[in-house]
Amino acid sequence: MSRVVVVGGGVVGACCAYYLSKAGHAVTVLDRGQFGSGCSHANCGYICPSHVLPFAAPGAIWSTLKTLFKRNSPLKVRPGVALANLGWFLNFARRCNTRDMMAAGRGIQALLNSSRTLFDELIQTEQIACEWETKGLLFVFQTPAHFDHYAPTDAFLTREFAMPAKRFDSAALAALEPALKPGLAGGYLYESDAHLRPDRLMSELRRVLLARGVEVRENCAATGFEKSNGVASAVRTATGAVPADQIVVATGAWTPLLNEELGCRVPIQPGKGYSLTMPRPAVCPTYPLIFEEHRVAVTPFASGYRLGSTMEFAGYDESLNRSRLGLLTDAAKLYLRDPFAEPVQEEWWGWRPMTFDGLPVIDRAPAANNVLIAAGHNMLGLSMATATGKLVAELLGGGSAHIDPAPYSLKRL
Repeated sequence: MSRVVVVGGGVVGACCAYYLSKAGHAVTVLDRGQFGSGCSHANCGYICPSHVLPFAAPGAIWSTLKTLFKRNSPLKVRPGVALANLGWFLNFARRCNTRDMMAAGRGIQALLNSSRTLFDELIQTEQIACEWETKGLLFVFQTPAHFDHYAPTDAFLTREFAMPAKRFDSAALAALEPALKPGLAGGYLYESDAHLRPDRLMSELRRVLLARGVEVRENCAATGFEKSNGVASAVRTATGAVPADQIVVATGAWTPLLNEELGCRVPIQPGKGYSLTMPRPAVCPTYPLIFEEHRVAVTPFASGYRLGSTMEFAGYDESLNRSRLGLLTDAAKLYLRDPFAEPVQEEWWGWRPMTFDGLPVIDRAPAANNVLIAAGHNMLGLSMATATGKLVAELLGGGSAHIDPAPYSLKRL
């Protein structure tokens, strides 16, 4: 039995720990804060095979440039951050073409499809109570122009990725989801998608891990590794070294802080997302919704209700920007009969680990062959977590992998 230390107690780290434990390893999870308290805590909870296309796509450069001059854009890039990280943004720009988008999409889809199946298995096998629902995900359009503009995207996803959506015109949409205001242009329902409550999932994963004998150490930030001859023997922390035969680095947006120890530059930028959590409104949606024109998401949980999304490239800025929260409520008012409820239970932000090509890094670190990086899942960490965990366990075990790991290699960067 080998000792594996998983650095990072978010959903990716937790799933790595789960599958490593199932494979017979003795696992310790280290987190710089509280287990499950980072970007895994209050995201919108989507498990979405529909989201196969990366952020870097044709037309994305112009969309990004416009945010530099627009005050209240769902996507916001601070000019100083763009200049300080020019290499990342240039690499992003180089990948905004059809060929690179398709290559990234294939790698994204492999993780998404595998994870969707594995979530069903995990939730059933471990009896995880996380408000799991498999109703699908409904994209809603306010104006006919944007609704019509999405039709080629739907056709493209159907043709190239076997990911069709069910189309609803204005009247059919109103009948499908009565919580929406009348007169909206239409919508597309991705029936393959599902959703859950992320904080409940993390609480349940903690329960399952502890029951399996996994050790969870909180407020235990990793500062590096003790290495000799290309092998790491321990993870260094402020409270002492934690011995390990193998190490998994699942530190999300924090991963670049370990670049020197890893022996490479993991190209991750923190993309700040926001959410508001509150009780269910009197007229609550049945389906989770994405308002595509405003890039705002709505998730109706059994126990609550959440508005979320937006993307802000502001570096490692820890402030809560209330104008970003305002974008969420302003958009909800345009689409919903009863857009929110009182009291607001949580105002939240978290850093998404954004890579310039939209793919995560799941690969061994150059500085130590027994250290494996599993980070950079962009906006899909929850959606990709189970497949990533299983793949990491397979790679560390030396057996065959259930999906091809090549798209997530450091060599592509």
